[in-house]
Amino acid sequence: MRTTALHAILVLVATPCLLVAQRGGANYVRDHYAKQERMIEMRDGTRLFTAIYTPKNASKRYPIMMVRSPYSSGPYGKSRFKRRLGPSLQFTKAGFIFVYQDVRGKYMSEGLFVPVRPHIPNKKGKQFDESSDTYDTIEWLLANVPNHNGRVGTWGISAPGFYTTHTTIEAHPALKAASPQAPVTDWWLGDDRHHNGALMLQASFSFVPSYGAVRPKPSTRGTPGFRNYNSRDGYRWYLDQGPVTAFNDKHLHRKNPLWNDLMEHEDYDAWWQARTPLPHLNDVKVAILTVGGFFDAQDLYGPLKTYQAFEKRNPKGTNNLIMGPWSHGGWARGDGSRYEAITFDQKTGPYYRDKIEFPFFAHHLKGEGKLELPEASIFVTGSNQWHAFDHWPPKEATPTKLYVHAAGGVSFKKPRGKGGYREYVSDPDNPVPHTPDKVIRRDDRYVVKDQRFVASRPDVLVYESSPLTKDVTVIGELFAHLYVTTTGTDADFIVKLIDVYPDDAPDVGQGRRKIKMGGFQFMVRGEIMRAKYRNSFEHPEAMKPGEVTKVRFDMQDVAHTFLKGHKIMVQIQSTWFPLANRNPQVFTKQYKAPAESYQKATHRVYMTPDHPSHLELSTLKTPRKRK
Repeated sequence: MRTTALHAILVLVATPCLLVAQRGGANYVRDHYAKQERMIEMRDGTRLFTAIYTPKNASKRYPIMMVRSPYSSGPYGKSRFKRRLGPSLQFTKAGFIFVYQDVRGKYMSEGLFVPVRPHIPNKKGKQFDESSDTYDTIEWLLANVPNHNGRVGTWGISAPGFYTTHTTIEAHPALKAASPQAPVTDWWLGDDRHHNGALMLQASFSFVPSYGAVRPKPSTRGTPGFRNYNSRDGYRWYLDQGPVTAFNDKHLHRKNPLWNDLMEHEDYDAWWQARTPLPHLNDVKVAILTVGGFFDAQDLYGPLKTYQAFEKRNPKGTNNLIMGPWSHGGWARGDGSRYEAITFDQKTGPYYRDKIEFPFFAHHLKGEGKLELPEASIFVTGSNQWHAFDHWPPKEATPTKLYVHAAGGVSFKKPRGKGGYREYVSDPDNPVPHTPDKVIRRDDRYVVKDQRFVASRPDVLVYESSPLTKDVTVIGELFAHLYVTTTGTDADFIVKLIDVYPDDAPDVGQGRRKIKMGGFQFMVRGEIMRAKYRNSFEHPEAMKPGEVTKVRFDMQDVAHTFLKGHKIMVQIQSTWFPLANRNPQVFTKQYKAPAESYQKATHRVYMTPDHPSHLELSTLKTPRKRK
């Protein structure tokens, strides 16, 4: 009771301060911080625009919190102030020196912008990369900004997360803590632009025309993207454009360097391999807090693989992973109590910001508080609970296999009968849509849409278990193993792991926003694989018509409890449009293939003792709750 009373008093004391900061916005920041804008010179002479907010209370020394971004460090002008500083309101109130920097070639910084710029090991002379730009910036800040305590922290979400990862490579000694959040990590294997070699068409065309456009000179404004859709129906519009090559022919006219690079590097070649920071995360002495969301349609791959690389290459370092039930960047905004129809029974956003993120930086940069974070803080959906693990994936989880059966069932038992397969015809001219909604631009909400809208299509195979008699928690890595044949020489395969709600599940929402949850098919995870990369992402291989072929691929990690009374479903299909570009279903350079090369193909999925298609996963009997 005494602990509860003390907590209530602390909340009453702290809340008005936070509310003042929130309501006052830019006025609060202006009243408590001095702002300066500087052009900081890098080792090659290029100058980067940097906005610096310093607390007016000069009686203390403050750590530096820095974010480097291609998305603007505005508002620009010494008299214009941000409404909030740092990752959350707590940082604004607590007092840090906040630094915002436009990366090379973006907004007000000089130089040429290179998306996902490669790291250069063993740099010589005036050679530079994102790591050296960070180093040079920190060096300048320490020499020119008063009242700092000699400690620096970095953070960023998405592309700024990519730059945050790079701050830890060959890091400045003053860098003590870094938080890559949904960090862009590999644009070919799993983030944003591609998944397992399949081009994320709608997301890329919604983004690249602006992000990759040539900037004539420094500007406070970004470059506009493509706007001439003349339609709200993305499925129809993208289908009408024809093959991938048409987007350059009709709309971009080969004037966008980034799109041109995407089209020239279809395979996972040296160009792509140079653009991931993971091989360079060696001898990292910085405390790391990697953050991601299980419903992040853009960068789920990034946080999982970044954490994994830090852990493998720096086994004795401070390395924490946070994975919650969030969309892209959802942990930084809102209360995180639901995402569309999927509810979580608690406010996951404030919990992360107040109990994990702020204490992490306060401890490592200010020496405040006793930090007791587990190695991995994981939110398990379904049961809707935070859990603490000493390792990720959890070592105590039990590896198992979830098999699909020719009769349409799903179980943990291997198929017994012979000759078991199911087949469907995949038609590039009638692809399976990825969302039931009419969306012309990228709409990440497809990851939580009810999958019943495609379950009755003849080109979608559906496998479903009986109602579960007990809870089943699936946790950790998830891989698909398919045994297939095709009448073509290439194919895509999409696998979805789905939680089917009972018919009597309560509705979510009210009035017009009420969503019927009885029978809802919740996609726990869905992923695509381009079969020509089944043996090597670098060296594609044609499929042989009629020959049984194994296609194994990473579906990314999960943490979900299928509750008693629910059913486990698996769906398999070969198009996911316009999320992913259509496969011509012939072995060819897809990004240059003409419309006439696209053809129908019949695909078979086998379910026999010799060819048991299944999901490779792990289960956990009693996940440990976070204290």
